[in-house]
Amino acid sequence: MIGILVIAHDTLGDSFVRAVTHVLGTRPPQFEAMSVKGTDDPLDLVPAARALLARLDTGEGVLVVTDIYGASPSNLARKLLAQGRVEAIAGVSLPMLVRALTYRGKGMETMVRKAISGGRDGVLRFTVDPVYAATRN
Repeated sequence: MIGILVIAHDTLGDSFVRAVTHVLGTRPPQFEAMSVKGTDDPLDLVPAARALLARLDTGEGVLVVTDIYGASPSNLARKLLAQGRVEAIAGVSLPMLVRALTYRGKGMETMVRKAISGGRDGVLRFTVDPVYAATRN
């Protein structure tokens, strides 16, 4: 099973872990978060991040997801990349994580593709449902 590591600003990663646990009803195995504070230097966090990767990788690799491309969490993630073994995606969202967890037994390439589509397809504009609008008064 592919491990998943969320590297994000402050407590955002822990919030994603709690939200996924709520949605799925249980905390998935091999799923962790790492916090990057505003005062942290991403280079100083590399050893701790590598230790987390080692714990999460049971032989099939780890997907690292970060919040904003180009920010400190993604800069840290870039230091961890190993093609096909440790992959990374920026722009983490709850739909992305649920999709990634659903497909993590299908191989890294499929999981990455499905995670990205989950994040992209999870962004929807609401429209007014005339039936609902008529009954809400």
